[in-house]
Amino acid sequence: MLSRTLTTKTLPFIFNGVDLIAVNPCQPPLKALFSTHIVGDKPVLVRDFIHSALYHPKHGYFSERSRSVGVLDAPIKFNQLQGRKAYMKHVDKIYKQSEISWFTPVELFKPWYAHGIAEAIMRTANLSVPLKIYEIGGGSGTCAKGVMDYIMLNAPERVYSNMTYISVEISPSLAEIQKETVGQVSSHSSKFRVECRDAADRAGWGNVVQQPCWAIMLEVFDNLPHDLIYSENQVSPWMEVWVEKQHDRETLTELYKPLEDPLITRCIEIMEFDENHNTQRSGMLKSIRSKVFPKPRRCWLPTGCLKLLEVLHDALPKMSLIASDFTFLPDVKVPGERAPLVSTKKDGSSTDYGNYLDAKGDADIFFPTDFLLLERMDHYCSGWLKMQKDKSSKQGKKRRTLTLDTSSFMEEFGLPTKTRTKDGYNPLLDDFKNTKFYLSVPTHNTK
Repeated sequence: MLSRTLTTKTLPFIFNGVDLIAVNPCQPPLKALFSTHIVGDKPVLVRDFIHSALYHPKHGYFSERSRSVGVLDAPIKFNQLQGRKAYMKHVDKIYKQSEISWFTPVELFKPWYAHGIAEAIMRTANLSVPLKIYEIGGGSGTCAKGVMDYIMLNAPERVYSNMTYISVEISPSLAEIQKETVGQVSSHSSKFRVECRDAADRAGWGNVVQQPCWAIMLEVFDNLPHDLIYSENQVSPWMEVWVEKQHDRETLTELYKPLEDPLITRCIEIMEFDENHNTQRSGMLKSIRSKVFPKPRRCWLPTGCLKLLEVLHDALPKMSLIASDFTFLPDVKVPGERAPLVSTKKDGSSTDYGNYLDAKGDADIFFPTDFLLLERMDHYCSGWLKMQKDKSSKQGKKRRTLTLDTSSFMEEFGLPTKTRTKDGYNPLLDDFKNTKFYLSVPTHNTK
């Protein structure tokens, strides 16, 4: 999902590249009081706890907030604003006039943000075949409408006439909003449809789609469920972290088990792929460090992202992918590598939690995206990384990938002059320093 429990007071610190403060991983097992039915009588993996805390039909964060995705009444006229101060004042006014705690970049910079994505697709796609686009988690439909508008105005008529745009949306309420947004242009309606389902469920995709297509994912990875692994020190084996209720039925605590879950195991394998190329030297260094500076380790794994990529590669083997997300998040209090920001908003003010178990359905849980790990997972799901490990083939990579800062992406594919203020300040290029774009297209080695 796309919402954020952040206010405009926080925006300057987020978008200006503030370094994260290191958190101390040497903490005892986490405990928290719990007041809903997200966790039952049996322990659950952390990813299942997070999924329920965010998406449970009755108790989940997003189910409780039908207006989790903001929609601007009209595009911001950047060229009429004097500079950064005027822009921040204008955005602050927008937030105060709405009940929304976060507007996505594609919404703040509409239609120009979506137009940049559409241009990237047009430059890369094989336009001799019908253009087919899937968007995962389409929010309010602003991206879909912007992409279709741009193609209608700039592509050959046959490209627009024969195109298909499919939104895969898990939220029924957002699915309806998307239809309304795209339907503002009558000619779009026959080319657009919403499939209300979980994109990570392979069964929902049906038969394999062999034709080339595009998949768009904007700020999707950050709200996907993650797993947590724990180790007593640098050389001890990783253990799975589970969440269970204590005997008092009100307290949640962590439970550590040996690695058994296949999805966690695959994610660790991908994460440690490069390390395994230099096992002896790295093992000696770890052994020395663990004796001199012994301390527990906590690491968050993007298992939800891995599952989604596995499904997409299986269902859409010739897909091209374009995704954007946050590379880091400010003021993270939860311990561990790639730890999430857990935040809630009450009475107009935001509160960040230091314990993910405090998310009782009233808090957003969102993660930074490790784009290097994302690229490895992409290659793994394509089959290439597996072959490299087994040394069973000298075949080249099956994906051609590129990671760009948002400013670099928009300078290449967008229209930066449209988001520039009178004094030259450009929030799309100058802010959002903690976001990147990831592009991945199939090569001729896909067979």
